Amino acid sequence: MEEKYNEIFVKAAAAAKHLAVLEQKDVDGALMAAADAVEASSGQLLEANILDMKRMPESSPMRDRLMLTEERIKDIAAGMRHVASLPSPVGEIMEEWTRSNGMKIKKTRVPIGVIGVIYESRPNVGFDVFSLCFKSGNVSILKGGHEAEESNAAAVDIIKHSLSRSGIDPDVVSLLPAGHEASDAMLKASGYVDLVIPRGGRKLIDYVRKNASVPFIETGAGICHAYFDSEGDLAKGKAIITNAKTRRVSVCNALDCLIIHFSRLADLPVLLAGAAAGNVTVYADPGAYSALEGNYPEKLLCKADEKSFMTEFLDYKMAVQTVDSAEEAMASIAACDSRHSESIITENKETAASFEKRVDAACVYWNLPTSFSDGGQFGFGAEIGISTQKLHARGPMGLRELTSYKYIIEGDGQIRN
Repeated sequence: MEEKYNEIFVKAAAAAKHLAVLEQKDVDGALMAAADAVEASSGQLLEANILDMKRMPESSPMRDRLMLTEERIKDIAAGMRHVASLPSPVGEIMEEWTRSNGMKIKKTRVPIGVIGVIYESRPNVGFDVFSLCFKSGNVSILKGGHEAEESNAAAVDIIKHSLSRSGIDPDVVSLLPAGHEASDAMLKASGYVDLVIPRGGRKLIDYVRKNASVPFIETGAGICHAYFDSEGDLAKGKAIITNAKTRRVSVCNALDCLIIHFSRLADLPVLLAGAAAGNVTVYADPGAYSALEGNYPEKLLCKADEKSFMTEFLDYKMAVQTVDSAEEAMASIAACDSRHSESIITENKETAASFEKRVDAACVYWNLPTSFSDGGQFGFGAEIGISTQKLHARGPMGLRELTSYKYIIEGDGQIRN
């Protein structure tokens, strides 16, 4: 491990010990002060963000993820204050019992320790990660991408200065340089980094899988589906599909594939009217293509191939697939193996219940868009990512998902036979 990275990891581990003994009121006060500092430093953040925006092509769908505005900075600060106002999970007694010999056992929530997060072009992620980690007693090491290099540096600088003014060790948050070298160092920082959370596309997830020697949780990547059933409500379906696809195309909960029952193909142009208005390119299978030909903008209508249904677009693009039954729709979802967010649009309670039970995903929706897969929408204040794994945490990861537990056992001199 190169010395420049080793120094950051050593300081982070030391800061975790400092954070462990802080009173919760001090943590909350420091987080509120940091939120105030972020809002007061909006000019500094916007200047840095402009430098990043200049390097990104005008045509890139990622520009919206990268952009900061006065309003977005206010929202970031408000999110930080909301996290500060939430009850801390640290120290919560999850279970407790007394054995027949009088020994008392408590299962108690504790911080994970040092959490490294690798993310790409969204500068707001750094604020969310810091807030959630700090509130849950964890040190955060941030590793952003080149796209947001200036924005991330300004953000961490503001937070560190605010922490110092609050009497908190500023090394409770650190920023690694952009680039693969820093990622590699974090992924191999055994003994310093307790957990790595990659937030990004499949390429990043696969890279972490292949190179990590520290524990990690997969988040973000996923192909999101909506199945419009034979008994789906047309008005609900149109609103849900439009929102899921066009609200923000570059986020992981955006709709990638609409699956439609063959008996409802005549309704497909209406279901996709919002997508057409949003200039969404559709990759349609033969049945869907026939239904849309002449009823959808010609320049936006393409014939699907096998890859179309296995793609996380993160763009103004989506696939449409026709099925004969809800069972076939569920089989198609299972074939993608993304396990992120899936939705069914139907008025049939039995069909919905079967979908909820059988679809293997972190978030399964009935008559709702996948765009609700978000920590803030779940009432968590914010999220550090959406886990698509099954061990430790699944779905939006808030404060509780950033804790582990330990057993505290108390007695009065009992000995084991």
